[in-house]
Amino acid sequence: MVLDAPAGFADTTFTGSPRLQELAESLTSASNRILLFAVSDADLRRFSQGEPPEFRRYMLVATPRAMERERMAPAAFRRMADEMAGGLRAPADGGDIAGQLEGQPVGALRPLAELRRDPAVVSLLQGTRLEPTKIPRVFGTDERQNFMLTSGTLMLSRGKVLSVSVFTRYESPDDTAWVRAVTAAWIDQLQRLNR
Repeated sequence: MVLDAPAGFADTTFTGSPRLQELAESLTSASNRILLFAVSDADLRRFSQGEPPEFRRYMLVATPRAMERERMAPAAFRRMADEMAGGLRAPADGGDIAGQLEGQPVGALRPLAELRRDPAVVSLLQGTRLEPTKIPRVFGTDERQNFMLTSGTLMLSRGKVLSVSVFTRYESPDDTAWVRAVTAAWIDQLQRLNR
């Protein structure tokens, strides 16, 4: 299996950093093996120089440990992918992301749109509300809402199941466009590399 991070991102595996490993492990189930955890080149540079990274955007590829040595048939993959999608039929361009996520419990994932569905790939756009940021004011504090967008993709490549995720903090519709574009390009790149 050949894995490569998209342009502008670097795999952190070579660093051996427990901090980066913990962050990667927090993004996926303990039953998965992390194959690639990528952060932006700027974040990796900051981290390497001892400065705090922003971690605004990052990516992950994992595989289920129970199936990492097994090959999966296309029919079994389709059943797994259908289960993951759960019949989601959200609008492809669902308007106000912040408005859709404001009422969510902190940390709860909400499916927002189906990005792709074909025999070897199912990809969903999901969002979550993060802990609000406290902003000190002269009289008390205000809270700023924080949101995260994630594309969750399940793909079958050379008989192996990969879970591919792209994460970005949500601040504007540009972030939605970014996560959609990067997800589509990265899936295509991984498929090309593993033909």
